[in-house]
Amino acid sequence: MNADLAPSPLRLDPARAALLVVDLQERLAAAMDAAALDRVVRNTIALVEGAKVLGLPVIVTEQYPKGIGPTLAAIRAALPDDARPIEKVDFSCAAVPAVREALARVGRDQLVVVGMEAHVCVYQTARDLAAEGRHVFVPHDAVLSRADENRRIGLSLAERAGAAVTATETVLFDLLGRAGTPAFKEISRLIK
Repeated sequence: MNADLAPSPLRLDPARAALLVVDLQERLAAAMDAAALDRVVRNTIALVEGAKVLGLPVIVTEQYPKGIGPTLAAIRAALPDDARPIEKVDFSCAAVPAVREALARVGRDQLVVVGMEAHVCVYQTARDLAAEGRHVFVPHDAVLSRADENRRIGLSLAERAGAAVTATETVLFDLLGRAGTPAFKEISRLIK
């Protein structure tokens, strides 16, 4: 990052950021629009791979996996070895002791939140994390709900609660900060 730039609450910093992947699970995914799901899976994988390139921690949750199934196989395959899904029944990840422990362990105050459903678990998580004073970023193209209207409502509510609604490419290039580096080449490859 350029030391001459003034700090901004909207500037993502790889030393302060973590990725939170919320409930991208098999049985819930089956109820989603196929094209929207493909977009979210592709963008989530790009964010996970980008997190690995840039050294960001990745935290993953699963809402009641006995009923909704495990994390989607394509996303599981992309996860770093230390990102084991945390089971939960609370809608807000911020209400889950194991998630709170993971957040404390990684010590990051900027959270990029992706997943489903946008109007339930993603929104409630973004709202509660922002209320704690964390800087929350929700890429609009890496969240979904069964109905697009609910996705839009979830994004609007998250923004009103203090989250920055953004896009996958915006997140990755903001974290990167500059071109002409080996990381730039890897990140550029992820979004093509």
